[in-house]
Amino acid sequence: MASSQKRRLTRIGISLLIYAVILVLPIDSWFEQPTGLYVEFFLFLIPYLIAGYDVLIKAVRGIGHGQVLDEYFLMSVATIGAFALVLFPDAEPHMAEGAAVMLFFQVGEFFEDYAVGKSRKSIAELMDIAPEYANLLDPEGYSYLVDPDDVEPGQLIIVKPGERVPLDGVVVSGTSQLDTSALTGESLPRSVRVGDEAISGCINLNGLITVQVTKPYGDSTVQRILALVEDASERKATSEAFITRFARYYTPIVVGGAVLLAIIPPLLGFGAWSDWIQRGLVFLVVSCPCALVISVPLSFFGGIGGASRQGILVKGGNYLEALAHCDTVVMDKTGTLSTGKFSVIEAVPAHDGDTEVSELLRKAAHAEAFSTHPIATSIREAFEASNDGASIDQSCVTDVSEIAGRGICATVGDTHVKVGNRQLMEDVAGMPEEDPSCIGTLLFVACNGVYAGHLLIGDSLKPDAAIAIKQLNEMGSKTVMLTGDREDVASAVAIELGITDYRAHLLPQEKVAVVEQLLATKKTSGKHTLAFVGDGINDAPALMRADIGIAMGALGSDAAIEAADVVLMDDAPVKIAASMRIAKRTMRIVWQNIIFAIGVKIAILILAVFGIATLWLAVFGDVGVAVLAILNAMRALHVERA
Repeated sequence: MASSQKRRLTRIGISLLIYAVILVLPIDSWFEQPTGLYVEFFLFLIPYLIAGYDVLIKAVRGIGHGQVLDEYFLMSVATIGAFALVLFPDAEPHMAEGAAVMLFFQVGEFFEDYAVGKSRKSIAELMDIAPEYANLLDPEGYSYLVDPDDVEPGQLIIVKPGERVPLDGVVVSGTSQLDTSALTGESLPRSVRVGDEAISGCINLNGLITVQVTKPYGDSTVQRILALVEDASERKATSEAFITRFARYYTPIVVGGAVLLAIIPPLLGFGAWSDWIQRGLVFLVVSCPCALVISVPLSFFGGIGGASRQGILVKGGNYLEALAHCDTVVMDKTGTLSTGKFSVIEAVPAHDGDTEVSELLRKAAHAEAFSTHPIATSIREAFEASNDGASIDQSCVTDVSEIAGRGICATVGDTHVKVGNRQLMEDVAGMPEEDPSCIGTLLFVACNGVYAGHLLIGDSLKPDAAIAIKQLNEMGSKTVMLTGDREDVASAVAIELGITDYRAHLLPQEKVAVVEQLLATKKTSGKHTLAFVGDGINDAPALMRADIGIAMGALGSDAAIEAADVVLMDDAPVKIAASMRIAKRTMRIVWQNIIFAIGVKIAILILAVFGIATLWLAVFGDVGVAVLAILNAMRALHVERA
């Protein structure tokens, strides 16, 4: 608890004690009226000033800055008005209520500060992944502590067991296990050895590792994540914007209503001035919209923080709200539902040709020598494995031309080689009329315009892919799979996972067209939104075109963090449904608070008009509702693991 909170709590305790003593004093038997009334006035003024002197000071300062309708001004006017009723001979004394209103207002302020502080502390602890230092290794082999900002790419750092990895880099010495839970939400450690990537923000659990830095600290994963979480509060949800607009009009209207209620009826002869002034004071007490202004943003803040605890980074309350209304999830198969780690299952030379398996692999691997596509990598690895680790001779590869969505053409030695799908082989002689019956990605190989054989590339599904689809289906979301694979491959995967809608044989630009088509059919469906899930790199256009772009497996990927609205730091498809559950739960809490706060305030305002609501009830309508709404908002921080 902060020192300011302790001081406020002490003042509240002293005021409450004095207030309780005054209540039990037999003032009526000690003094005759109206002397007793004035004594009571000055006695209740003591706890009132002890508890609320700072509120009065803030109200005066607010007037000086033009903030006439803030909560401090409204509470000051309401409580001073309650004390001022003693000036009306026919009025019932309300000094006790005036002091109580100020006292309980301070109790409410204390709980609000405590709740907000606790929530922010929880987020701060959660996101306390920024390293304080780095162990820089100099050319002589000595290490010394430096600020991570002072380390440049290419330099070496050592990370000892128990230390946090300060910068992104590649392990050049040692083996260890890294705790990535602060980034991904997963408790299972990740093993690293020479050549593996070490991501900033992870904790080194056991071995000493030397890391060659690949990015400056300002561009590191940990800094990108921290910036993302900090910026999230700037992107307001529709509900937050509604509350801002509501508060802008609600307070002036209710204050105006309080003035009219206190003046018009007695001028028209309907009752005593003191009765209507009291009703106006009730209006003033409940005119502050702090229950909504604090609890609604706090709910989104908590929802975003709770999601980040699971390695789900949401870039703003607007995206969290859109995710809550998502009823269609479009997924790219590769890297989302499948591992994206390809391997050559089979290499089949043409029956009537003279090409051997090893030669077929050699030609295909050399044609793919400069490609960064995962399938190209698998072909090169297959060639190297079948040739005892022999490396590819890039010097014999020329005239490389990569055609998106079709394949690659290159000259290998004196042979013109094509590797790709059937569309690339339109002018190739000897092509089989039908594709072989097989499950996997089929690549044809042609040499000098003649069919030379085909390669079958496999890509295994992620272990939790079927569970993820089942969870989405149970939530009532429509799932659509997009893939560049053949129809039979796509159909087999869809059946295995339980997906009813899939689109096969798509080029990258055609995936965007499918998203556009699905969005067009949803224009008349109100708030319902469409999410696209991909790796954030190859499908950035589709990610940006969808209502919500979700990038999966973004740990260490700047492109994914940049392109998406929601970033899943690991490769688990079940996090898609988890993010939607968190969003829906957050929105339930938001609307619970909105309906509860507005409902109670309207009810008290109606009761006040008829003289039924007292200042005590008004205190509950303001302070009590605010505290309950804030405590409810704090539930958004606590989410179950996926």
